[in-house]
Amino acid sequence: MAVTLTEAAARHVTRYLSRRGKGVGVRLGVKTTGCSGLAYKLEYADEQAPEDVVFHSNGVLVLVDPKSLAYIDGTHLDFVREGLNEGFRFSNPNERDKCGCGESFRV
Repeated sequence: MAVTLTEAAARHVTRYLSRRGKGVGVRLGVKTTGCSGLAYKLEYADEQAPEDVVFHSNGVLVLVDPKSLAYIDGTHLDFVREGLNEGFRFSNPNERDKCGCGESFRV
């Protein structure tokens, strides 16, 4: 079981946490929403919860709640810039389908 970050994603998280002045890493999960059923949640974590499943990737602490892990196990998170747009891109081997707008997915 693993959730990993590319070097670019790890740099972005580290830079953001440094500017923010606090935080231990990034928390990933899923929520029920959208036309396909699930959407990714990503937030900066100020502390580790006792129930968190913890991964270390490129020097960054990645925290995942146990209920979400079944949906995002094996996910590789990248941070990309395309023209004027930038953001995180999830590469999840468990995805079976995405909605047309790209906001939600199904496993």
